[in-house]
Amino acid sequence: MFISNNFISRQLVLISLMLVSSAVFSGDLDQREQAAQKVAQQFMEQLGGHLKKEMKSNGPVAAIKVCKDIAPDIANKLSLENGWRVTRVTTKTRNSMLGTPDQWERETLVAFESRAAKGESYSTMKQSEAVDEAGKSYYRFMKPLAVQPVCLKCHGSNDQIPKW
Repeated sequence: MFISNNFISRQLVLISLMLVSSAVFSGDLDQREQAAQKVAQQFMEQLGGHLKKEMKSNGPVAAIKVCKDIAPDIANKLSLENGWRVTRVTTKTRNSMLGTPDQWERETLVAFESRAAKGESYSTMKQSEAVDEAGKSYYRFMKPLAVQPVCLKCHGSNDQIPKW
């Protein structure tokens, strides 16, 4: 279940995956796209599982540690297992050490918001491309992480966050 694009555009959180490679060939792009989507799905499933478990067992206050501590651990684990650099970035950074987008990510976030304003669903969006940065080739992939209703208990507007 997804919430309206208006709210998501104010609270957009994305997964940014990057595979470092000395050369990116056009024949590799389909394979990299599939691998990136698989890692993104693994991240979303693992994060969702931890959030649901913590919310059910201990409530929203305790679930804050899932986004703060467990999500970066999941990203690090998936990075090591798959050779990708997995991160979460947003235009509304809460933790500047972990969530500040670089230029490519900022441009992609702006493009996602523009596409959503024209009616496209965040759930179908993704951006991927081979880029040259600092003399090296990288494959970049980015996909919105849909804000679920359970997320709004901490990340929602003041009228959506319960008084604990």
